[in-house]
Amino acid sequence: MMTIQTPLAVTEAFFRRIATAEDVFEIAELVSENVDWLVAGNTTVVPWIGRKQGKAGAAEFYAQIREELTSERFEIKDILVKDKRVIAVGELASRVKKTGRLIETEFVLEMMVEEGLITRFRMFEDSYAVSEACR
Repeated sequence: MMTIQTPLAVTEAFFRRIATAEDVFEIAELVSENVDWLVAGNTTVVPWIGRKQGKAGAAEFYAQIREELTSERFEIKDILVKDKRVIAVGELASRVKKTGRLIETEFVLEMMVEEGLITRFRMFEDSYAVSEACR
């Protein structure tokens, strides 16, 4: 596999794989084993959020999302890059399978990309709305 180096190229590949990869480990290939991964929120109600460890944790995050949610919309509005830091701004709509409720939220992803791998991952969203939709 050819190594993707620039933070923008890694980020674009990451979003492409989130949308199209059948195997969540294809997404995780772009994540460092030492990733600092955190999505804040109510971990007692929302199973996919919280801290994840390494490639396996990133794969678990996307496997849980696919198990629990049906994506109705995931749109990246802008990607901003400064050195190794990438900020992606977007909107999403996801249906919670067990409750039928719709999560609609704007989000910001903040990532660090070093040597072709994501070393930091933060997702900022309306975590209250997410937990309410999962109840």
